[in-house]
Amino acid sequence: MTALPLALPLLAAAAIPSTPDLGQAEGRCRPGESGPSFLVSVDGLKDRKGRLKLEVYPDNNRDFLEDDNILISEGKTFRRVVETVPQSGTPVLCVRVPGPGTYAVSLLHDRDQNRKFGWRTDGIGFAGNPRLGWGKPKAARASAQAGNGPTPITIVLNYQHGLGVAPLDRAR
Repeated sequence: MTALPLALPLLAAAAIPSTPDLGQAEGRCRPGESGPSFLVSVDGLKDRKGRLKLEVYPDNNRDFLEDDNILISEGKTFRRVVETVPQSGTPVLCVRVPGPGTYAVSLLHDRDQNRKFGWRTDGIGFAGNPRLGWGKPKAARASAQAGNGPTPITIVLNYQHGLGVAPLDRAR
């Protein structure tokens, strides 16, 4: 379990104005996608409310969770997929990446659909499923390697529990 300070850097990042459509056209998988992409299975949903927002960033601490407007204006990798939480089954989101390589990946369960992370309401998870400590994880711990085609990964969501966040199975 982690304490409130984890939420502070995430809330600060969420406070920067974002353009909701940025990265979506580039991130959207085509039917039968065969190019470099992540197939992300979502584990540990708290409920079936809201939306899932999957984002891909460069694999470095400076750019990880940086504002999408800044990343795109600097010509850096940023991809986003937003989908309504399905009413049943394991959600699987597909996001295209520019090519094979290592990318930092975050997943938000935006339960109140306000497009930003609220530590008391929403769930958050990262590729590699790092244990969340006193701040956002380092990019290297929140990254995955994409191959030449669709690469399956699983992200476990973390929700507020007491003064910290943890996967639901560890929070109980």
